[in-house]
Amino acid sequence: MDVKLYSIAISHPARAAGLMLQHKGIDFEVVNLLPGSQRVLLRRHGFGEGTVPALQLDGRRVQGSLEISRALEELKPEPPLFPSDPERRAAVEEAERWGEAVLQPLPRNLFRWSLARDRDLRRAFGELAGTPAPAVGAVLMQPVAWYFARVVSGATDESIREELASLPQRLDRVDELIAAGVIGGEQPNAADFQIATSLRVLLNFSQLAPLVESRPAAELAMRIIPRFGRPLPVELPADWIPQPASMA
Repeated sequence: MDVKLYSIAISHPARAAGLMLQHKGIDFEVVNLLPGSQRVLLRRHGFGEGTVPALQLDGRRVQGSLEISRALEELKPEPPLFPSDPERRAAVEEAERWGEAVLQPLPRNLFRWSLARDRDLRRAFGELAGTPAPAVGAVLMQPVAWYFARVVSGATDESIREELASLPQRLDRVDELIAAGVIGGEQPNAADFQIATSLRVLLNFSQLAPLVESRPAAELAMRIIPRFGRPLPVELPADWIPQPASMA
């Protein structure tokens, strides 16, 4: 079977797709795209959208972490990504959809907003991505960074401030899902991979890690994906960041 996962190295949804492939025991090749190039390159490879994760399964093309989890379950039912019990499956599917629609965009929007504003961050990102002449690239990349922040993500000062304010409530929801047994069980499911990868990226934001670290959500993230990326040199406005619950 020819399986290729088109990814960007720092993409947490793409890492979730890779973890699901590993969970299924499916051998696959990772094709890492240069950040900013995905909209053009993926269409050249026959995909309808310019976003990762994008999966090629023996010529079949599937995009998006929700679509990929279902395609893999159909392709290889064992080990499962969804419970067999209909009620429990519905709960996992709902948690997975919430993770994709509500939690997943948060670290991405924060990073894109910061990248558009901070030349030093663009230079560090270029070095991490292996871009030639990262100092020059940091200047040239600014219009692209602005496009992805404002046009693709809709990340403005107001929206980022609102997203940061909502972070404790989103983490509460994760902890509630763990307490209810929907995620965090002995055998991970699709919602575990969807949610844990987003949490793991949040732990790489030094200013946000204290909000996550004392929670069951952090244990889930470190169990599912103990290593992912590195601490991000992002400086968010300090007065926009909620205090940890123990300090509130």
